[in-house]
Formats: sequence, C-alpha cells, structure tokens
Amino acid sequence: MIAINDLTFRIQGRPLLEQAGVTVDAVHKVGLVGRNGSGKTTLFKLITGELQPESGTIRIPKGLRIGGVAQEAPGTQDSLIDTVLRADTERARLLAEAETASDAGRIAEIHMRLADIDAHSAEARAGAILHGLGFDAEAQQRACADFSGGWRMRVALAAVLFSEPDLLLLDEPTNYLDLEGSLWLETYIARYPHTVIIISHDRDLLNKACNGIVHLEHKKLTLYRGNYDRFERTRAERLALQAKMKEKQDARRKHMEAFVNRFRAKASKARQAQSRIKALEKMQEISIAVDESVAPLSFPSPKKEAASPIINMRGASVGYEPGKAILSRLNLRIDADDRIALLGANGNGKSTFAKLISKRLEIQSGEMTRADRLRIAMFAQHQIDDLIPEQSAYDHVRRLMPGEAEGKVRGRVARMGLSSEKMDTKARDLSGGEKARLLLGLITFDAPHLLILDEPTNHLDIDSREQLVMALNAYEGAVILISHDRHLVEASAERLWLVNKGTVGPYDGDMEDYKRLILKGEEAEAKSRKAKEEAIAPAPKAEKRQESAALRQHRGKGQDAARKRVKQLEAIMAKAQEAIGRIDKMLATAATNRELEKIRQLATKKAEAERRLVEVEEEWLELSAELG
Repeated sequence: MIAINDLTFRIQGRPLLEQAGVTVDAVHKVGLVGRNGSGKTTLFKLITGELQPESGTIRIPKGLRIGGVAQEAPGTQDSLIDTVLRADTERARLLAEAETASDAGRIAEIHMRLADIDAHSAEARAGAILHGLGFDAEAQQRACADFSGGWRMRVALAAVLFSEPDLLLLDEPTNYLDLEGSLWLETYIARYPHTVIIISHDRDLLNKACNGIVHLEHKKLTLYRGNYDRFERTRAERLALQAKMKEKQDARRKHMEAFVNRFRAKASKARQAQSRIKALEKMQEISIAVDESVAPLSFPSPKKEAASPIINMRGASVGYEPGKAILSRLNLRIDADDRIALLGANGNGKSTFAKLISKRLEIQSGEMTRADRLRIAMFAQHQIDDLIPEQSAYDHVRRLMPGEAEGKVRGRVARMGLSSEKMDTKARDLSGGEKARLLLGLITFDAPHLLILDEPTNHLDIDSREQLVMALNAYEGAVILISHDRHLVEASAERLWLVNKGTVGPYDGDMEDYKRLILKGEEAEAKSRKAKEEAIAPAPKAEKRQESAALRQHRGKGQDAARKRVKQLEAIMAKAQEAIGRIDKMLATAATNRELEKIRQLATKKAEAERRLVEVEEEWLELSAELG
C-alpha cells in the first residue's frame, strides 16, 4: 500500500501539489490522469525519491521494489534479449556468482534460488515480452544500437516489465507503441501481479487495464474506484451535486441576509437577527471544482468536394529502392468522404503507404490516379521539429496570411485552440500538445480534400483527443488515420484497412475482432515457445507432469482408488526424500574434490527434487483430507 498524506510541492514558487493525499492499495492498477502540466510526472519523481516534497509524507512499505521506464533508451551493442535479461538483477548476479563460486554449499544455494525464481525460463519470458512489443526472434538478437530511439524505448519498457517490480510506474507507455503493441500492453498490465500506476491519455488502456483512477486537479489528488468511463460519470455526478448544493446554500444565505438587513434594527427581532448573523458566520461555503475548459479544434472543410474516387490504384507497388517493393498488389479506391484507419504492426508499411498517398513517394509499377486539383495534408510527429523555434504561433500563421489585418490572423490562430497568451509564445516554449495543435492548424490551412494523420495524439491529453474526434467528425473531406489510440479509431473511422504481408486491403472485422486476432497470435507464439522449452526440459519435469496427470485420472474413481493413490504418493515422497539425502552426500563429496560442474548439476537436481516433493505432498494432503 502507498499512502500519500498532506503532500505539498512547488516548482519555482508555483504550487503543483498542496496538501494532497491519496492511498493506493496493493495489487491495484491505477491510472493517474490530469491536464498536461498539472504535475503527474513530478508526482512519480516524488514517489521514487528523485524529488523531495516541501511538506507531507509518502509512505511506501520497506523493501518495496519500484520500477519505471528509463529516461534514456539503451543504445549499446548488446542484443535486445540480453539487455532485457539483465534487468533481472538478482538472476544476473546469481549467474555471475555461479561462474566463480567454489564453496559447495553456496553453489547449491545459488542453483536452488535460480530454480525458485524460474531462471531457466527467463529467456522465454523476456522473448515473449519483446515479441508482444513488436520484436520478432531475429530482431531480438540484434544490437540495441541498430534501432531508432522510439524502438529502443520499447526495449526499455520490455526491461522494466521483465524485472517485474512490486510497484510499476509507467509514464505514457503507449506513446512509442503502435496499436498492436498497445493492445498487447493493455492485456499484460491487466494481468500484472503487482501494483501499477499509469500516467496515460489512452482511454482504452485506462478502461481495460485499470480498476482505479487518481485525478490530479486543482493541486489535489482524488481517487475514484473503477475504470476511466466510470470516473467520468462519477465526477460529472459529483460536480452536478456540488452545483445543486451550492445553489441551495446561496438561496438560504440570501434569505438569511435579507432577514438580518430587515430586522436588525427592530428590538423585537434583534435576537433572531443576531442568531442568523452567527449562523451565517459559521456557514462553510460550498466550493465548486471548476471544470477546466479545453479549447476546441477545427479543420476547414474543402469549399468544393473533389470527384470520387479521389485516389484509385490498380496493381500498384511502392518502395524506396528500384526493384525492392515494400508494398505491392495495391488495388484500392479512396472516395471523397472516406474515413479509413490503417491497421498493422510497425514496420509493415503503414507510413510507406501514407507517403505514397501524400505524393512523397512515387509508385514503382502499376497505375495510380488522383482527382484534379486534389489538396492533401499530412501530419506526422517528426514534422513538429519543422516548426521554427524562435517564431511564435502568430508568426507562423502570419507567413500564410500576408497583408491580412492582425485581428484576422489572431482569429485564425485562436481557431487552432491556442489562447491569446500562447499566440505570442515562441514555438520552442510551447508544450507538446500546443505544438501539435499549431501543426494541425498549419497543415490544414488551405482546406485539404484529404487529411492523413500519422499518430496525431501523442502529445494530446484525453480532453484534447475528444476535441480531435469532434473536429474529424465535423470535417467534410476524406481522412486516413494511423493511430495507437483505439478510441480515436473507433470514434472516427468507418473503414479499416490492414497493412500486412506486403500489401494493403480491407479488414472485414471491427476493432474487437482485430484485438482478438492480435492476442490469438500472441497465444500461438507463446505455445510455440513453451513447446520448445519443454522439449529441452530436464527429465524430472516430464516425470512430474506424468505423475500429476496420473493423479488427476485417479481422482473421482472412488475411495479405493484414492487410498491406492495415497500409498503411491507416500512411496514417491519417501523416494524423493531418499534422493535428496543422497544428493546432499554427493554434494559433500564433490566439494571435497572441487568438482564444480558436478556440483552445479547436483544442485539443480536437488532443487528439482525438492520442488517435486512439495507438489506431491500437496496432492497427498488433498487426497488424505478427502479420505478423512
């Protein structure tokens, strides 16, 4: 359990938290939400001890292991799988010690502990996590330095998930994931056996993985039970109730003040007037939590609709090198009012397809036609870097409106959702969300017929994402959307296209079907890894599984069969105890002769025998209890 009490913290004199408090129970999955800049990441730093509060306390159980994604993604020559395996520091330490240890007792302890923490399956578990985050078996063997920053951040995420801390802190983990990785992470967190606190603006992640929401608002922390949708409903009901109570209190106050003003001077009513004055003084004013408004987003619709199809492809292919197509067999049509979301794992060609549509790549073969005078706008995250750091939002828009009156230019900036104060702020000082709003406004300035959005939500909070949904639904042109935000896809797209196996084509299911498809693929991969692991597992494990199967067959076949099985189990336990005794003697002998490799093998066999004995004893106890 984590208990935060009366926490106050300021940055450069500006309070982010004032006497804030909340308690998070063990094994809870909690979403931490609030407007950008409200102090969510700062709270994480206070929990980890990176920052110290001005006052108040954060109580964390002694020995609790806290883990979060590293600020810097690994960029070494180590392979991805080795980088993730190293995150389990206890396993790495024990393996290193096993290489140099000479004391038989210590070697036995090391190998028994390795067996206890399931070290033999570590590589399979690490591989499963990396696969879920988008790395196939071949990629897992490549060096971290071979990958870009976004992909390396996935490795950092995989490392902290593999280390399985008691308290897992995740700050916007889906920002560097594709939709497939986000769906996998959603399921993984929901099953995670320890406490998780997630900063996220991904509504579906907060709905599917969380059973509580902590809202950071007005420098206070408030815990709501349930997922994000329930939080929204509960908060709206609370605000409505507060408004009604405030209204009633104001009416009562007004009535009492009128009585005092009317009868204060009359001797016959003076006592009643004084009584009401005291009541007014004691009355605690009900304060209403003002719901901070979010500036709307809007995209100008084309004045004249282009003739459909606006884009038509027949047998088209595209790539970056002659004769090496990334996508081929493209037989697609895009109409003037289409709303299409592209599905498919990163690396399958979604961005390549977007570049083809936006005229940034030419087709290598086949045919592709576009409507006359077709205007296309494309948003991609890297374009934020194209903003001129020393120029304000007003300056950027002014370049597109030479000769226009200042008021008209500022009005256009306002429609991008930037306040009067932010209009004159240099681009380098704008937040990520403000830069995204400015860029969206700039690329749609000429009212395009087709809007292509490649991960537009990475810097937008939940309310801004809702404004994006509304803007897209009000926009009258065509939209092609690439996004890991499932809510945005479901609320904005009418058609789904799957980019897979070197081509693009319609996907007949909905997002739930696609999620099942993704998770089914993960389950198949997990079964394959398990089969390979079992194929090389030591014999005792196979014997143990056979005994467990035999036990299940005997259950339910009557008292005689149960008694017979109890005797069998007693014999197995006796043999196991004898085997452990023999191994102990052999360990002592091996220690004398310093036969280190033999010691390691014996220690592993002893650990397996002890685990086998515990399982048999449990089954024996169950059957003995049934027999009375």
